[in-house]
Amino acid sequence: MVSHLVKTIRNVVGITGNVISLSLFLSPVPTFVQIWKKGSVEQFSPAPYLAALINCMVWVIYGLPMVHPNSILVVTINGAGSAIEVVYLALFLIFCHEKRKRSKVLLIMVVELIFIAVVTILVLTVVHTHKSRSLVVGIIAILFNIMMYAAPLSVMKLVISTKSVEYMPFFLSFASFLNGVAWTTYAFLPFDPFIAAPNGLGTLLSLAQLLLYATYYKSTKRIMAARQENKIEMHRSEAVVDGGDGEPKMTGGAPYRTHPSAI
Repeated sequence: MVSHLVKTIRNVVGITGNVISLSLFLSPVPTFVQIWKKGSVEQFSPAPYLAALINCMVWVIYGLPMVHPNSILVVTINGAGSAIEVVYLALFLIFCHEKRKRSKVLLIMVVELIFIAVVTILVLTVVHTHKSRSLVVGIIAILFNIMMYAAPLSVMKLVISTKSVEYMPFFLSFASFLNGVAWTTYAFLPFDPFIAAPNGLGTLLSLAQLLLYATYYKSTKRIMAARQENKIEMHRSEAVVDGGDGEPKMTGGAPYRTHPSAI
C-alpha cells in the first residue's frame, strides 16, 4: 500500500518535472528570437546549451531500461531536451559571425557525440549488471549535470562586471530553479543519489542567479535607457548638415548641438 502510494507520488512528481524541464528547455526561445531579429548572437554564450546537450544525452543513457530500469520519465524529457538543444546550437552557428568561435562550437558538439557513443558502447558491452551500469553512468551524469547548472557562472561573471543582466535571461534562471526543486524531490521517491546530488546543487546555483538578477535588474534598466538615449542622439547627429556658412543645422530645423557623448 505504502509502496504503491510512493510510486504514484513519484510518477506525479516525475511528470511535473517533465513539464518544468520542458519549460526550462524552451525558456531560451525569446533569446533566440532576439538573436534571429538582430541577425547576430552578440555576447550570448553557447556554453549553457553545449552543457545542456551533453547533460541530456548522458541522462538518456542513464534512464535506459538496460541501465537503470523504471526511469522512462528520465528518458522522455532528456530525449526531448537533446533535440531542443541541437536546434538552439544550430541557430547559434547560423548567426555567429566569428568563424573561430563557430568552429569551436561545432568541434565541441562533435566531441560530445563521439563521447556519448563511446560511453554507450562500453557500458552495454563491458558492464553487465544494472547496479554497475547505473553507478558508472550515474557518476558521469552527476558531473555533466553540475556542468549544466554551473555553465551560466561565466554569464554571472559578465553580469557582475557589467552590472547588467541583459545577457542572463531571467526565464532560464527561474526555470532552472524550479527544475532543480522538482527533480530533487523526485530523487527521494525512492532515494536516488545520482539524481539528488546534482539537482540539489543546481537548485542552489539557480537561486544564486535569481538573487544576482534581482540585484542588477534596476541598473540594467538604467544602462539600457542610457544606451537608447545615445542611439537617439547619434541619429540626430547624423541628421546634422552643413548649411554652407560653417554652422551646423538640422534638416528642417534650428541649429543643433550634439550630446557630448555622441560621435
